[in-house]
Amino acid sequence: MSVATRPAPPAAAGRRRRARRGRASGWLYAALVTIVLFCLLPFYWMIVTSLKDPKAVFDNSLVPTHPTFLNYAAVFGSQNTFLLALRNSLVIAGSVTALALVFGILAAYALARLHFRGKNLVLGLFLATSMFPGVAILTPLFQLFADLGWIDTYQAMIIPDISFSLPLGIWILASFFRAMPWELEEAARVDGCTKAAAFRLVILPLAVPGVFTTAILVFISAWNEFMIANSMSQTPAAQPVTVAIAQFSGISQYDQPYGTQMAAGVIVTVPLIVLVLIFQRRIVSGLTAGGVK
Repeated sequence: MSVATRPAPPAAAGRRRRARRGRASGWLYAALVTIVLFCLLPFYWMIVTSLKDPKAVFDNSLVPTHPTFLNYAAVFGSQNTFLLALRNSLVIAGSVTALALVFGILAAYALARLHFRGKNLVLGLFLATSMFPGVAILTPLFQLFADLGWIDTYQAMIIPDISFSLPLGIWILASFFRAMPWELEEAARVDGCTKAAAFRLVILPLAVPGVFTTAILVFISAWNEFMIANSMSQTPAAQPVTVAIAQFSGISQYDQPYGTQMAAGVIVTVPLIVLVLIFQRRIVSGLTAGGVK
C-alpha cells in the first residue's frame, strides 16, 4: 500500500522560494560587478598611468605614489597639436552626426511608414553594410580620394564615416518610428496638416529620444574612428584626435610618450562618459523603443 506524501507547509515552501531567489540575485549581482569592473578597470589604469612620472610608468602600482600633472601639461605643449586635433575631431564628428541624422530620419520614416515588398530585406541590407569590414575598402577609398585630391581633407573622413554610421542610425530610428501611434499623424492630417507638416510638427517632436540616441551613438563612433582617419590624414591640418594621440611625443624628445598618451586619452574620454551619464535615460528609451508592443 502506497503512502501519500504530505505537501510541504506553505511557510517552508515560501522560505525555499526566497532562498532560490536570493541565490539567483547573488549570481546576478556578481555578474554585474564583474562586467562593471571589466569596463572600468582599463579606464582606471589609464588615469593612474597619466598621473605617474614618466620614469614610474612601468612600476605596476595601482595608485601613483607621487602624482604629477606633467603628462597633462605635455599634452597641451608646443610639441603636440592636441587643440588643433580636437577641433578637427569636432568638425568631423559633428558633420557626420548632422548628415547621418538628416538622411537617417528621412530613410527610417519611409521604411516605417511606407508599405512595399522587400521592406525588411532593405532594412537588413542597411544593417549588413555597417558590419562590412572597413579594411577591405581602405585601399580603393585611398586611391579614389587621391584621384579627387581629397587626401588630408575633412571630406575624405566624413564620407566613409557616414557610410558606416548611417545604417545603424536608420535601424534605431526605424524601430522608434514603428512604435509610434500613427493615429496622431492621421489626426493632424484631418486638422489640415500636409504630410510634411504632420511629420515636422507631430512625429518629429515625439521622436526626440530616438533621434538623440542615434546622435550620441553616431557621434561617439565618428569621434573614436582611427583606421580611415590614419590613412586619409597626413598632416596636423586635418588629423583628428585619435591620430594625433598615436603620434604624440613625450615630455622630452627621446621620451616614450606612454604617460602623455594616457593623459590625452583621459581628456578625450571623460567628456563622452559625462555626456552618456547625463543623457542615459534618453539613450535607454531610444534603444528600447519598439521592444514592447
